[in-house]
Amino acid sequence: MSFPLIQGHSLLGLGGYLIFGVLAGAIHFHGLWWTTRLFGEGGRRTTIIMLTLGRLILLGGLLTWASLEGAMPLLLMALGVFAARVVVVHRLREAAP
Repeated sequence: MSFPLIQGHSLLGLGGYLIFGVLAGAIHFHGLWWTTRLFGEGGRRTTIIMLTLGRLILLGGLLTWASLEGAMPLLLMALGVFAARVVVVHRLREAAP
């Protein structure tokens, strides 16, 4: 079975970038919520710094990897990150007191 190509990428492959973006965005924004909570509760500075660096390195690394594959994979991964942001913020807003 073959999938149509868009500038050298199959639709199935491009969908993978979107899924990776959603997963990376969900991890990033959940981590941001957790880091913010730790900061507000007076958590250890080293833990907060390491969580922040981990989030940024993971997301930056995945977006860099997508950019090496071309513009379309990068745009789809970024779209996935923004979609995850909307979902995570909406769920956290509902759960907040």
